[in-house]
Amino acid sequence: MSENNRNVVIIAPHPDDEIIGVYEILLDSKNNITIIYGSETPQNRREEAITLRDQIVNVNMQLFQTTIPHPFLQKTSRFYFPDPYFEVHPDHRLWGIVGEQLARQGYDVIFYSVNMNTPYIHRLGDKAEEKEKLLNKIYPSQKGLWKYEKKYILFEGRCKWIF
Repeated sequence: MSENNRNVVIIAPHPDDEIIGVYEILLDSKNNITIIYGSETPQNRREEAITLRDQIVNVNMQLFQTTIPHPFLQKTSRFYFPDPYFEVHPDHRLWGIVGEQLARQGYDVIFYSVNMNTPYIHRLGDKAEEKEKLLNKIYPSQKGLWKYEKKYILFEGRCKWIF
């Protein structure tokens, strides 16, 4: 791997969290991405999620596991976890706590939010329309979630904690 590329592990408690929370990271061609979906996922949602690899070429692997497999716990990787404090869904908060523990151990952890009520969000601007198109294409069963809640489309937020 060249020094310009980085291994990225995105922890998405549910399929669609990866697009809602870290769409800009998915688009960054410098990233070699592994997505770990960290909660029990029904088969139809798994099948939807797997189609993401056809749309985002730098998504190398998708795993449906309730733990992070040991080979992926490399300090040379950058991890994206849901924020343990600003997220409201219990699955997101639990994974956020795992991220906090890894950050305290010296791993490169960035926290993201799908809640969009965090103090560190920013407007996506012209990327929002493409984000919505991708969400609708990959996750048609979930369209109702963001149809009237445009915050999922218009904003993203990430932060790095300093210890």
